[in-house]
Order: sequence, then structure tokens, then C-alpha cells
Amino acid sequence: MIEIRDKQIMIDGKATLIMCGEVHYYRLQQSEWQDRIDKLKDAGCNAVASYVPWLCHEPLEGQFDLDGHSRPELDLGGFIDLCRDNGLYFFVRPGPFIMAEMKNEGIPFWVYEKHPEVIPYGWDGAAATTRTLDYLAPGFLAATRDWYAAVMAVVAPRLYGSAGGNIIGVQLDNEIGMLSWVSNCPDLTEHVAADFAAWLARKYDDIALRQRYPFELEDAEVRLDALRSPQESYSAELMHDLGYYMRDRFARYVAVLRGYAEEFGVRDVPFFVNIHGTGGGRGFTYPIGISQLYEAYTQAPGYVSGSDIYFGDLTISNFQDLYLINGFMDAVHLPDQPLTSLEFECGDGNYGNNFGGRYDVSAADFKTRMCIAQGNRMINYYLLTGGINYRMDQKLGDGNDRVAFTGERHGFAAPISPEGELNYTYPRMKRAIHTMMAVKDKLAVMREERDAVSFAFIPDYYMTEYRYPQSERMADIVSNIEANRSSGGWEIMARSMLLAGYRFSSVDIQNKLLLPEQTPVLALPCARYLSADIQRKLADYVTAGGGLLLYGEVPQYDMEGKSCTVLSDALGIRVLGAAQNGPHSWPSIMACGWAAGRPEVHTHFAQHLEPGSHEVIMRLYDTDVVCGVDARVGKGRAIVIAAAYNSCDVQLFQTTLERLGATAGLTHDHRDMGLFTTLTVNADGERFLHVLNLDGFDKEFHLFENGKKLLGGQRLHIASKDGVMLPLNVSFGDVRIAYATAEIAEVAEDAIRFRLTQPQDVIVFVTEREIAASDDYSVEEQGGAKLVRSGKHAKVDDSLVVRFEATK
Repeated sequence: MIEIRDKQIMIDGKATLIMCGEVHYYRLQQSEWQDRIDKLKDAGCNAVASYVPWLCHEPLEGQFDLDGHSRPELDLGGFIDLCRDNGLYFFVRPGPFIMAEMKNEGIPFWVYEKHPEVIPYGWDGAAATTRTLDYLAPGFLAATRDWYAAVMAVVAPRLYGSAGGNIIGVQLDNEIGMLSWVSNCPDLTEHVAADFAAWLARKYDDIALRQRYPFELEDAEVRLDALRSPQESYSAELMHDLGYYMRDRFARYVAVLRGYAEEFGVRDVPFFVNIHGTGGGRGFTYPIGISQLYEAYTQAPGYVSGSDIYFGDLTISNFQDLYLINGFMDAVHLPDQPLTSLEFECGDGNYGNNFGGRYDVSAADFKTRMCIAQGNRMINYYLLTGGINYRMDQKLGDGNDRVAFTGERHGFAAPISPEGELNYTYPRMKRAIHTMMAVKDKLAVMREERDAVSFAFIPDYYMTEYRYPQSERMADIVSNIEANRSSGGWEIMARSMLLAGYRFSSVDIQNKLLLPEQTPVLALPCARYLSADIQRKLADYVTAGGGLLLYGEVPQYDMEGKSCTVLSDALGIRVLGAAQNGPHSWPSIMACGWAAGRPEVHTHFAQHLEPGSHEVIMRLYDTDVVCGVDARVGKGRAIVIAAAYNSCDVQLFQTTLERLGATAGLTHDHRDMGLFTTLTVNADGERFLHVLNLDGFDKEFHLFENGKKLLGGQRLHIASKDGVMLPLNVSFGDVRIAYATAEIAEVAEDAIRFRLTQPQDVIVFVTEREIAASDDYSVEEQGGAKLVRSGKHAKVDDSLVVRFEATK
């Protein structure tokens, strides 16, 4: 039985950590399957995932091959069974969309030919530039139902719990809404326009609807033209409503797919929805995927969301992105839903097969460690192994007739090449997976310990994917939101918070309660536009005793551009105007009040605030314009930085949060920073200390928890671009590790193998058992504990086995 409970994946009642690798069976010869599975197992994975390409299995309508009778590599059931025979779980991804560089994103050509009405049009009636389609078009759904009937006939008998089945999850479609978002094409078929009009009629009464849309919504021809080429008078309203409608549309589509799967026997396993959005090594646009899809995977029990993580190297420039998007996913989840990653980038980044990308070996390792520390319960390494795109039997007339557009070879960047060779990234990825799996039972239930501050997430700030190119109203709203929702909020505030040692949660302040007793301090990147409901919620929060750090702009309008000053009125702050960079103007911020004593900082934008009786903490040089205040309101306090403060001033943000009531509990004394640190804990008080050295040079430092040195006061040495997961009070049977500077690599009945990390590692055991003598370490009694000192230097030999005498 598979259950989703308490943010855990439960298999037969036991919390389970799933480390999975994506292997595309249809891109490999059947004779190669076992070799790739052997390499996956050697890497430490306990599960296999694969897309199931509709394009390959039904190239002609009604002519299915899921058993390999036309091509042996299409024997889906045979591949799943082979994974089962190798003791591996299976995660199946049957589309209908799969992307994966497949032509038509994996949809058969005949679907488009038979149902041309499903092909969308965008603004001004322009043809869609991607191979997206109308998800809810009756013709497409009818074809999809037939596809699900065929593929679920293979899946259903192999579900976990069914006579030795090993399938533990089913993904519904893939990256829903992504194609229309990246192409700014809002899928405006005649069917979608009619469905949107019906949705509007359910949402608004007749008078309100007529005020918002001054045209005949009931007239199909008028409606289609007015939606595809909106007038400026209702463009902002359309952007707002279209975003909400698309969330509802995607949720309905996911529910239809789940209904088909259940109709054909797939029940009692979780249904996954994956979230798209990372790009260019950054996560700025990833929350667009959350915004589009959170209603889809929170609409009922039994759903799980999963991230698509494409960050390349994790460095000091982007590590906060990964931390934030994991937090944002968790913020919108239902209480039981865990974090998972369904496309977790691995390999060397050479996607063009031209050495245009070259990732460090730490890339997959670092991302694995951070995601596990934040509570991810499943990671699917994508793409674990490359393969070959075969030629279709049908002539496509497109220049190569292959199933995908990447040429003959696919997965150039994968740790396992199309020919089965291991590239330079495989060993470090393998080490990371084995490290997690060595203590998988503990990690599967641990949660991150966090400080008393949360980062605000507003889904509607990322509802910007559809904008009419000719609309200035849309452009003004979107450009301001984009400038404030991430940018400085991530680059300055979030990075400073993490570098200062803050381990923060995220909170959905749009859809969930915001109470000081649950969220003592809130860090909010804020734009000029914010809904009246959220402004009122923030005002009530501060008045009731909350601590608010507002960074960016004090909102003056709602999300449709209508005047709304609920929050600024409650804070007793008026916005009088703004200062900006000009051709010959470079405004600078001068800190004052309790923030004084730091250099002035150039800014390209600052609001002009009238602070009332509040303490001023920032002014513009030369004009004395106020752009930062410390406001005490009711029982609470708001510190407002209404400017682009273009300096990652860690001390400033630390001081600000401390004044609001949040102190970083886990800190270090290395002056160059560049460290990510956090702690995880389970109900028994067992903990792991997670540390990443994001820089390319070694570091030595002490770690402190609430001002007291950790690890017995040991000075920790972390090699360049290395990460460690160190045990604190972790037990295995009658052996407890009080602390260690080495990480656990393998646990056996009478021995524990460690990966050494220091010039001389220290491991402190509390146990009645005797530790066997060894030339590799010394043992001394110390206050009722047994202190083991390694005789090896980690850079010479990083493996140490500590053996215990058998119990009598």
C-alpha cells in the first residue's frame, strides 16, 4: 500500500526515501536494458522512472504496440518487470504530453491531423508557435482516453501491492501549461474562448461582467475577436481573469486524466503533477509553474507535486533560488503532501553535444543535499542514461523521420552516455545517492529545523504568463511585478538571510492564514501592485503583533491597477512619488537611525515616503527623500525598505530581522561566508548537520547553535565545492553517534563505514559495545563516551570503517 501522509511517502506503513533514475527504455535496445539497470543500481538508486511515449506506442490510430511486437524496445511491461526482478520500484509517466525532446512533445501526428480544432491560436489570431493544444477539447480527450485505456492495461496489473507489482506512482501529463506560457500563447481556440466565457459567467454577476467586458460575450465571433485582440479598457481585467481561469482549466484537465486512470484500474497509488519553470540556471520563473498548477495538485487527496530542477552548478549566485522554490512548493501544499523532484538535473550540461555546457562534479551532489535537507522524499535523476532516437516506420518528411528532434543520439549530457559509458559526473552523483541511502530510513521522516522567520509567497505575483503585446496596462503591471517579485527580493534579501544563517520557511500569504503566533516574522518582496485582500491581511498581521520586513515597494494599487492603499494607510506611511536613475542621475541611499554606519548604496529606484512619526532608517543623498522606515503599528512592527537596495548587506538584514524578533540559530565564524548550513531532525531527536561549501576554496570554521559551539568545539574543514551531512545524536541499534566530523557512508550490524572529511576526523560514540582495535584509528574514553580519532587524512584516503565487537 502506498500512502501520502505527514509529508512522507509511506510504503506498507513505512516512510520511504525514493532515489530514482530516468531510463528511457524505448531509446535503448532491449539487450541494453540490464546494463543500464545495473549502472542505476550501482549508483545507489532504488527506483526507475520512464516516460511512456504515445507517439511511439500508437504511431497510427488504433495500432498499439505496448508489448514489443513491432519493436522489441517498446515492450513496456517487459521493462517494468525487469526492474521488478532487479528489486526496483517503478515510476511511470504516460503523458499524454511527455516533452523529452520528442516530436509533438510525444503526441502522435494523427491526433493533430484528425482533430485540427485542438490546435490553439494566440493573440490577434496568430498561430501557436509550439505544439501545444487545447487540453479539454473533446476530440483530444477522446483520443487520450483510448491511450490511457491501452497503457493502463499494462500499468494496472503491475501496481505495487498487486501480485508483486512495483509501480509506486503515476505522473499525469507533463509540464502542463508550460508551452503556452513560454510562447505567450493563451490557447485561444473557439472551444477555450467559449469555456472561458462560461467560467466568467459563473464567477461574476451580469452587471459586474458587463462592466469588466463591454462586448457581447455570448456572440462567438465577437467574443473570439475581443479576447484575442483585447481593448486597453479591459486588458488588465482580462490578464487577471485569464490567469485564474487557466488554473481552473488545468485542474479540471488533471482531474479528467486521473479519472481515466482510475477507470482503467489504476488506484491506490499517488498521482503526480510536475512543475516547470527553471531556466538559464535560475529559478526566477519557476513559481510561474506553481502558480499555474497548485490548484491542480491540491484539489483532492492523492496528488503529489514534483519539481523540475534545472540549475546547473549550485553556487553562491543561485543557491537561494533552490531553497526558495522548495519552500514555495511546500507553502501551497496540503498538510500531508511531501516535496518531490520529478526531473532532477544530473550530468554535465553538454545539452548541445558541443561542449557548450560543463558542470562541476558538485552540481547534482549539492542539489541533492539541499533538497533532501528541505524534506524532499523522492528525487528522479533526469536524464540518467542517454539513448538512440529510432526512425519511425512512417515517413514524416521532416528531414530525419526520427521520433525526436535531437538527431540520432539523445541524452548527450547524461551521466551514462547513449552508448552506456560513464562520464565524469557519475562518481560524485553516486557518492551523493549512497550517502542518502545509507541513512534513508532516518531521512525519510526528518524535517528541517527553522528559525522564526518566513518568506512570503504570493501565487498571483507569478500569474503573468499571458500578456497582450499591444497592452501598455498589462506591460506596466507585469514589468513592476517582475522587477519586485524576485530580483532584489531573491538576490539581496533571500541570499543575505541564508548567508546570515537563517533557515526560513515559506508561507502562502494569499490563500492561507497569516497569524503572528504561526509566523512571528515575515520577509516580503513587494511590488507596487497587491490585492486589497492581501494588503488587509498584512495590515491585520502587523497590528496583531507580527513583524514585517517589506522590501521593494509599498503597494499603491490592486492587481488590476486600481488605487488601493490599505497597507500603507494601516502602516501610517504615505507614498509621495519615486526617484529613478536618469541619463545623468545616480541616486544613492544613506542609512540613518539604527541602520547608520554603513556605506551609501547606489539605487536605480526608490519610493518617496512620508514617514509620519516613524523612525527613518534610509534617505536618498542630496534630496533627503525618505525611502526606509521602522514603523511600530499596534502590537507589531514593520521595517520598510522601499527601494532597490543593491547591496547584499548581510549584517543589515540580520540586524533588521533581529529587531523584528527573529534570530539565526545556526551560524559560523568564517569571514568569507559562501556556506549553506541547516539542521534536520526526527521525532527521536536524531539530527543531521548539512553543510555546503559553495566556493572553490577550502574553508575552516566553527559552527554555533544558539551561540554554542557544535561538534564538541571542533573546527570544521570543508574542502572546496564539497558538502557534508554530519550525524548528531544518531543511533543504530545500541550504538549512538553523539557527533562526528565524518559522514555516514554505510551501516552494517557490527560496523559503520564513514566518509572522512577532515585532516583528522573525530567520531564520538555512546555505546556499551567495545570498539575493535585498528591501525586506522585510535580510541579513548571521554566522559562516558568513546572518542575515535582517525589516523587518515581525508584527502589521502577518505574511507574509514569502525568495527564493534560482537555483543555477548
